[in-house]
Amino acid sequence: MGYYIETGTNKGKAEIICEKHGGEIIECPLYFSEIPDDKALICVVDNGIFEAAGYCYSESEFHAFTELSDHRPKTWLIMEKEKAIELSQS
Repeated sequence: MGYYIETGTNKGKAEIICEKHGGEIIECPLYFSEIPDDKALICVVDNGIFEAAGYCYSESEFHAFTELSDHRPKTWLIMEKEKAIELSQS
């Protein structure tokens, strides 16, 4: 089951997460283990008319977001883990 962060908009989710919640845009990591324990990895997937900001909370979730056959544009962010948990469960 995935967890997502709602921003109240259909587009510009990465920028909103950075501005309002202290996110930082990064390059896609090669390995999930590169993410520090106190940080959360967020993948904003562009689905055309809307974006989805998914919380990559595990290795298997990371693999789902980095599936090679998925060619949708993605923006990667890190942010404080506690904040990501709070935002993805509200």
